[in-house]
Amino acid sequence: MKETKIVKDDSGKKLLITRSFDAPADKVWKAWTEAELLDKWWAPKPYHTETKVMNFKVGGVRLYAMVSPEGNKDWCKTHYTAIDAGVSFKSEDGFCDEDGNMNPDFPLMYWSNRFNGTGNTTTVNIELSFDSAEDLEKIVGMGFKEGFAMAISNLDELLT
Repeated sequence: MKETKIVKDDSGKKLLITRSFDAPADKVWKAWTEAELLDKWWAPKPYHTETKVMNFKVGGVRLYAMVSPEGNKDWCKTHYTAIDAGVSFKSEDGFCDEDGNMNPDFPLMYWSNRFNGTGNTTTVNIELSFDSAEDLEKIVGMGFKEGFAMAISNLDELLT
């Protein structure tokens, strides 16, 4: 099992995440950019995600629910702000309601994902930024590091 490295940068407003996968870059890219694949790995078990809408293009959105084993749904929306196909994408992500109205009680997360592949190995480098150190701490306090590491392990299984 590969390690998901998550470290806070010196500003206290960014998490730097690095993870390598034993799969070619095009396969890893698809797992991050296609709804039917994202729904297979994005949530830590025993949770899963259900995508209501996904339009992977600049200005497009993914509206999805993280579903508990009891069927409770926590909604999130991702807004894609930049895409360099097969190489990188940027997005803003936050909690919302089922219709995509953002929940102001939770901070926005700004994702910058870069995919570097060599043969059958791909490294994903993520810079996850927040508006403030307090926002970062709120998300970390909700279990982000542990949950994201678990979800990334699901991606290992999917890529096998």
